[in-house]
Amino acid sequence: MSLSLWSLLGFAVWTHLLMVATIGVPRLLAIAQGRAAPSAFPADQVHGSERYRRSMRAHLNCVENLPVFATLVLIGALVGVADEAFQWLALAVLPARVSQSVCHVLSGSNRAVLLRFCFYVLQLTSFFLLAGLLIAQGLK
Repeated sequence: MSLSLWSLLGFAVWTHLLMVATIGVPRLLAIAQGRAAPSAFPADQVHGSERYRRSMRAHLNCVENLPVFATLVLIGALVGVADEAFQWLALAVLPARVSQSVCHVLSGSNRAVLLRFCFYVLQLTSFFLLAGLLIAQGLK
């Protein structure tokens, strides 16, 4: 399996691990300890601690970016982009995504927000460069 596909798999796994660890487990514990009813988590109402709400947003960020990344990587696999630059760019997305999520969950401070933004810029830059490589492949 190519590096880009491994990175895509890692991104998908991270998205679900983040949800389970930072949203699912706290919800289950609150229910099991009698601190909340199963229906106490309506999507259209603010609930939970600040960290819990940041976890929800970090997970949503993953969900929003996963289809974009998947599209780029899967097109690369379909058209046979074997370019080393494509593989390494795709591989760079995963640690940037994990780092962005961890910063998001751990703190809402200005420093954490700026660091989180830097990790997002790395991902976004990689997405544009991957797209550029795909376009170049298509023009051959």
